Amino acid sequence: HVQLVESGGGSVQAGGSLRLSCAASGHTYNRVCMGWFRQAPGKEREGVARMYTGSGSAYYADSVKGRFTISQDNAKSTLYLQMNSLKPEDTALYYCAAGSGCGLSVFGYNYWGQGTQVTVS
Repeated sequence: HVQLVESGGGSVQAGGSLRLSCAASGHTYNRVCMGWFRQAPGKEREGVARMYTGSGSAYYADSVKGRFTISQDNAKSTLYLQMNSLKPEDTALYYCAAGSGCGLSVFGYNYWGQGTQVTVS
């Protein structure tokens, strides 16, 4: 049983920073794709960043390039998303996901966390 638990969300002013964490359990953390997605009210869920845990290769959506950084701690089976220079349009429920797709499409991921809210004012 795969479990993903996000934490680190909160409220911040524009220009501020937050770091999200996603603790994974119940599956082999190595050599899987893990991603961060977000969903704002009334909008579709969109991919923000993803990482292949085997190599550490990362890919970002254009909207967050240069501001967000995805990273991992393999020993802790934990994925992170460092978010800097936050904007009001970054406000959303942020989800962690795991799967084999390795893109930014939701269809490549089988397992999802419960989400953590990020609000930028």
